[in-house]
Amino acid sequence: MGIDIEAGGRVWNKPRVTKSENPYVRLLIKLYKFLARRTESKFNKVILKRLNMTGKSKPPLSMQRLAKFMEGKDGKIACVVGTVTDDKRL
Repeated sequence: MGIDIEAGGRVWNKPRVTKSENPYVRLLIKLYKFLARRTESKFNKVILKRLNMTGKSKPPLSMQRLAKFMEGKDGKIACVVGTVTDDKRL
C-alpha cells in the first residue's frame, strides 16, 4: 500500500539561508529573525525576507532613484536592503 501523491510529487520547502560570509549581514539576519518572530511588525518580516534574497534579486539602487522615491516624504527614513550606488549629479 502506497501513498497517493499528486503529479508534482511531494513539496519540500526549506527556508532559504544566506550564503554570505559577511559577519555583519549574518548579525543583521539574526537580529531581524528574532524581531520578526517576537513582534507583529510586518516591516521586520519584509527586511528579513530581503536580507535572505539572492544577489540577483537585490539589484543596486542609485542615489538619484532613491531621491525620486523619497520626494514629498519629508521626515521619513528610507531603508534599502541592497547596494546603493553613488550619483555625482545629486
